[in-house]
Amino acid sequence: MADQDISDVFLDGYARILAEASATGRRLTRDELESRRLVGERAAEAGHGLRALVGAHLDATRRHWPATGASPDSVLAAVVQAVDAFAEGYERAQRLAVRQEEAARREFIDDLLFGRSDLGQLSERAERFGLRLSFEHAVAVAQGTVAYDEGDDVPREVERALIGRFGDRSILLTTKDGRLVCIAPGDQDEVLTFFAKQAHAATDGGRVAIGRAQPGPGGVVQSYEEALNALDLAARLEFDAPVLRAADLLVYPVLTRDRQAMADLVHTVLGPMREARGGAQPLLDTLTAYFDSGCVAAEAARRLSLSVRALTYRLERIHHLTGANPSDPVHRYTLQTAVIGARLLDWPAVDF
Repeated sequence: MADQDISDVFLDGYARILAEASATGRRLTRDELESRRLVGERAAEAGHGLRALVGAHLDATRRHWPATGASPDSVLAAVVQAVDAFAEGYERAQRLAVRQEEAARREFIDDLLFGRSDLGQLSERAERFGLRLSFEHAVAVAQGTVAYDEGDDVPREVERALIGRFGDRSILLTTKDGRLVCIAPGDQDEVLTFFAKQAHAATDGGRVAIGRAQPGPGGVVQSYEEALNALDLAARLEFDAPVLRAADLLVYPVLTRDRQAMADLVHTVLGPMREARGGAQPLLDTLTAYFDSGCVAAEAARRLSLSVRALTYRLERIHHLTGANPSDPVHRYTLQTAVIGARLLDWPAVDF
């Protein structure tokens, strides 16, 4: 829009205020200042740039400079007050627009991750934020030692790295419940891999989980839940890997789908270890280290800070109490499954 158009719409009354205030050297009245603020708000809502608007004010000042009876200082003082009030209204409208945009974005993200909106409407809203939900999407979630908000340094650092590497590839980076969340097209696994690397570094060694690519608007919810479940499994099973993929952990949901059956397995297979001196926990830790080390006794002993002889004694004690031999391939699967179940169900701390 040309400066003349700006003047016609957003400078109405400015020449009168300038003449009246500069004639006596008075300050602008409260009503005059508020009128300029309101005009500034309307100019911002109309999409005009502040630089062009200030230029239009200066041009109007030159054209309507009082001919007589006003000192230059009085005129310039009135200009400063009027333009300052105008800019204040402009900035007020800009801040309101930003808050409304942030609120709309947060509402969309909440609906997207929890599936609380009509899927058709959700797809339409998603295009505004660069997502096409008719395609497959995958979600990665990063969790650090502290909670993060969207405006914090860590999310902004990760976002800059993503944009610098991939540009605009229909990527949405946000935060939810203190975690970093990245949503990307399902056929662009390199995006989430890069996000995982950057988030792990930016969160000082935080853990990242990546859900499987899923189709449609509901696929984002499913992939997000898979990533959250992977983080929960990692915490309960004390996984060391900094990056987890839900596709590699599918056996665990299968094992825990029937909680009662898993509880019966733990109670039946591992329950007799409660009779050991010191209770079941030391023997459960022994089995965990033994299986995690690939059933290599020397490595398991090192992890437990035991001698190999002491570890062997514990394994023999487990065999005696449970009737299952950890070194026997036939018994090993049952024992290892029961150990996984015990860790998932927090046994023996929680009895059932």
